[in-house]
Amino acid sequence: MTKPSPQVLRIQLVVAFLCVALVVYFWIMGRSGVILMKSGEPAAIGLGIGIFVLPLIGLWAMVATLRAGFAHQRLARLAHEEGVELDVSDLPKRPSGRIERDAADALFESVRDEVEARPDDWRVWYRLARAYDYAGDRSRARETIRKAVRLEQASR
Repeated sequence: MTKPSPQVLRIQLVVAFLCVALVVYFWIMGRSGVILMKSGEPAAIGLGIGIFVLPLIGLWAMVATLRAGFAHQRLARLAHEEGVELDVSDLPKRPSGRIERDAADALFESVRDEVEARPDDWRVWYRLARAYDYAGDRSRARETIRKAVRLEQASR
């Protein structure tokens, strides 16, 4: 296993710090909700329930996001180790660094053909998700990476 770059470590530390901060915030909010519910006033009880439920929803969202992120990171590592990542180094780029639309669309078409040839291989679905991302279609990229994660988990 390769050692993470300093940039990756920095990102992981920021994510860890934000998660700890959110947990502290959720605890404070949940505690405030309980205090309001114990007051006995109908309006305060209603507010307390709302304040208590919102951190639970936030905690669920945080855990779901972290789980998805870890799964996506695992696929990226496996794809890198197997040498199946998309090579976009020779594609023309805009001044912003993003791949030009026509080149990204052509890349997407070639990867889509791979998926049609091997629909049960998580690797080609991972490549398709990356191609969607390069083409700027983030919602389809997220949907496709979820499919790649499911296929990879089923193949273990």
